[in-house]
Amino acid sequence: MNLLAWIVLGLLAGAIAKAIYPGYQGGGILATMLLGIVGAVIGGTLVNLLQTGTFAITTASFSLAGLFVAVI
Repeated sequence: MNLLAWIVLGLLAGAIAKAIYPGYQGGGILATMLLGIVGAVIGGTLVNLLQTGTFAITTASFSLAGLFVAVI
């Protein structure tokens, strides 16, 4: 179920990031999803590092704040 949440968060984050970035970007829906998932993992890891001071590979939570971190 966690993997499904990552995919949904990745799809949403990738679509939002693609919509707000100006100009033409190549890649289809799969590239958008992968970019969003990678953004969620990197963003979640950085937020976890800033909040707790420990390095653990995690994903952003499925919330508005998590979606914001994944988009950035």
